[in-house]
Amino acid sequence: MKYTVKWGQNDAVYQDAAMLRTKIFVDEQHFEEEFDELDKTAHHMVIYDENGTPVATGRIFSEEDGLWHLGRICVVKELRKAGLGRVLVEELEKKARELGGIRATLGAQVRAKGFYQKLGYVEDGEVYFEEYCEHIKMDKPL
Repeated sequence: MKYTVKWGQNDAVYQDAAMLRTKIFVDEQHFEEEFDELDKTAHHMVIYDENGTPVATGRIFSEEDGLWHLGRICVVKELRKAGLGRVLVEELEKKARELGGIRATLGAQVRAKGFYQKLGYVEDGEVYFEEYCEHIKMDKPL
C-alpha cells in the first residue's frame, strides 16, 4: 500500500490528527485528557493511505535546545503490525533532525516499550502513570 505523509499546525492536517487521536486514545483506549496546550505549537504529522484516509499520526515539539519530544503516536487498529509505526516514528525523528534535534525523548506506554527499543530507544527513569496507564520515559540520539 502506498502512503502519503503530511505535516501541519492548526490546519486540516491537525484536524485529521485530532480525529485519529480521538478515535484511538479516547474511544479505543479510554484516555480522557488527550489534548493539551502543546497542540497549539507542536508539529503534527499524519500518514494517509492511498485513498486519502488518515491512518497514523504523531507530533513533535522542542523541550529544550536540541531535545525534541515525540508524542501522541498512534496507528489505526487495522494497520498495526504492518510496519506503519516504524515509518511514523522514523518520519517524526527525521523532522526533529531537520529542526535541529540531536536527541529524541518520548513517554511510551509500557506495553509498547519493546517496539521503541527495536527502534533504538532506551529507558530513562521509572514507570509512571498517565491517567490509568503505565508509561516509561525513553530516549534516543538522533
